[in-house]
Amino acid sequence: MSQTAISPTREKDFPEWYQQVVRAADLAENSEVRGCMVIKPWGYGLWENIQRQLDVKFKETGHVNAYFPLLIPLSYLEKEAEHAEGFATECAVVTHHRLEAQKQPDGTTKMIPTGELAEPFVIRPTSETIIGAAFARWVESYRDLPLLINQWANVMRWEMRPRLFLRTAEFLWQEGHTAHETAQEAIEETKLMHKVYADFLRNHLAIPVIPGEKTENERFPGAVNTYTVEAMVQDRKAIQAGTSHYLGQNFAKAANIQFLGRDNTRQLVHTTSWGVSTRLIGTLIMAHGDDDGVILPPRVAPHQVVILPVTPKEDTRQEIIDACEALAQTLRSQTFHGEPLRVHVDKRDLQGGAKNWEWIKKGVPLRIEMGPRDIASRTVAVARRDLPPKQKEFIPKEDLIRDITEKLQDIQDALLKRATEMRDANMKKLNTLDEFKAFFAEGGPGGFALMHWAGSNEEEDQIAKDMKVTIRCIPISDEFVEEGQCFLTGKPSSRRVVFARSY
Repeated sequence: MSQTAISPTREKDFPEWYQQVVRAADLAENSEVRGCMVIKPWGYGLWENIQRQLDVKFKETGHVNAYFPLLIPLSYLEKEAEHAEGFATECAVVTHHRLEAQKQPDGTTKMIPTGELAEPFVIRPTSETIIGAAFARWVESYRDLPLLINQWANVMRWEMRPRLFLRTAEFLWQEGHTAHETAQEAIEETKLMHKVYADFLRNHLAIPVIPGEKTENERFPGAVNTYTVEAMVQDRKAIQAGTSHYLGQNFAKAANIQFLGRDNTRQLVHTTSWGVSTRLIGTLIMAHGDDDGVILPPRVAPHQVVILPVTPKEDTRQEIIDACEALAQTLRSQTFHGEPLRVHVDKRDLQGGAKNWEWIKKGVPLRIEMGPRDIASRTVAVARRDLPPKQKEFIPKEDLIRDITEKLQDIQDALLKRATEMRDANMKKLNTLDEFKAFFAEGGPGGFALMHWAGSNEEEDQIAKDMKVTIRCIPISDEFVEEGQCFLTGKPSSRRVVFARSY
């Protein structure tokens, strides 16, 4: 059995493998504040690319960015009871505004909170209520609509079982909030952003998803409809990778967002909200990583190409580095999906093997080695991260320059193909309760079970309680439309839904 860079392997202990990959790739670490993380430069560079590319898509669909307060008055949450209740157990609450130093009997000094606030503030778990208050000030008539706002921010949801990127008390995200004149316009907005997320995951992160609607039990608190994109990762569990919510007029009523309509009557707006977070990084790691580390899709990798100078002799070191820099400059003049190629020359005075393995673990799509013989022969050694670590090809430098973007696209396509094949191989149509139980039993195959469903909310809750399996979504694609009978109740069903265990 060949040695791997990550121990344990995915097959042996997938959760621990994940933690080790995050550490080995230098993406993030746990902070001194329980449940919170420090996102390191490589991880933050990945988030910056996700953020920048998504931001372009938001602006192409007419949205603009704004920023709203981190602290939300408790009374705002109380106005929308269902929403507040849904987040109540996760809220961090600020109750004081001052610290005073007090000497202790043992000579130490303690900082004691004083100056109790007249009204507590909640550190935002999400911003519907405070943005709704702003919308109420901004909207006077139908001419002010639609409002299409996005916010890039941090939020806090007190997490008892943290896991880097997947579940942390504080995380980064974007939250879109829009207000519309009619229900139809708001529903179209909700579905538009749902499609933006599905396309982004597929085309940028190389992750195939099943777009669908959440059941009533799984909806965002206070929403009329919640749409989700569900991804399968390599341990065959689901990850909710992004959500888009049609909120109806629930939040408009709570915040009193009214406008003068075309018929000269006062009306309530219809609102939406939608978001993705740094959880996308965890999803990406679990979808593509192998036992040597993370594998990054070229479209979002902080460095798409790393050039490794091979310098066996000190007297030729500078000449080789200069040749590598010249190659990097030539490559940077090219674009990949409209952005200049991100090329890095690793000039550190480290052994070549150590540098090579560091970039393997970090998931750089292409590694290029260039030494004295390569300069003389005008060739380079090229290794793809989606292939075995020792596999490399020697090609003329001119061919590399000509074909570099094609090679990157090949890697992007190969990752999507591999992830799609893995998902499809672990997605099964089942028809009976016995098949369902066997599928999710300990030692069973697991994955996405496509089941006919016509059960009640209570029956859905019971399955979740008994088997830790939930309905991930009611898929919107016609391929899931099929007449049948609910596997639990025997009632007629017109389509299959996706059941799975999830993160």
